[in-house]
Amino acid sequence: MDHGLKGALSLGGPDDCLAYYRAWAASYDAGFAQGMDYRLPAHVAAAFLGAKGQGPVLDVGAGTGLLAERLRDMGFQGVIDAADFSSEMLERAGEKAIYRALHRVDVTRAIALPRVYQGVVSSGTFTAGHVGPEALSNLLDVALPGAVFALSINLRVWTGAGFDRALQALADQGRIADLHLIEVQVYGAAAAQVDADHASDRAAIAVFRAE
Repeated sequence: MDHGLKGALSLGGPDDCLAYYRAWAASYDAGFAQGMDYRLPAHVAAAFLGAKGQGPVLDVGAGTGLLAERLRDMGFQGVIDAADFSSEMLERAGEKAIYRALHRVDVTRAIALPRVYQGVVSSGTFTAGHVGPEALSNLLDVALPGAVFALSINLRVWTGAGFDRALQALADQGRIADLHLIEVQVYGAAAAQVDADHASDRAAIAVFRAE
């Protein structure tokens, strides 16, 4: 199995994801993130802070903690909790001593966490082979009114997976407000030498407030 980006984007379900990330956790930072010059976590962190986001924050699909690291690098001092489907990725994240708590959750189902979060962030979770728009409602259920969201959504799945329609529906239902999108490059120039098929990938960072 190719434990890199191509393999990750072709995953077929929860069992595939668990097995894949179990094997990928140890090399994720030094292999994928550094090799591909993975810039998305920094873009999401900047968008969240630009929207005046505050803690406590739930980092969804936290992986090894790259997004939380970027938040700290940018001066964010609030509480951050991690949520991820993979115990192995969470273990790596925990080693960085950034998070208050580590939660193993499947965000496509009801999330058994209290409604205490003033911020919800995510980098790289809403993409091919991973999590679809069905998770958005579950995330709103753990967010306080007025909570700031900054969620990256890969543009390869933006329309096909229905993220555009799902966000509009949530706005129409009065569950979210102040929605705006920030389009960013997912990877830096080094990615072209590693994975030319995905080096130019772009994402929309959906920034909004819970109602």
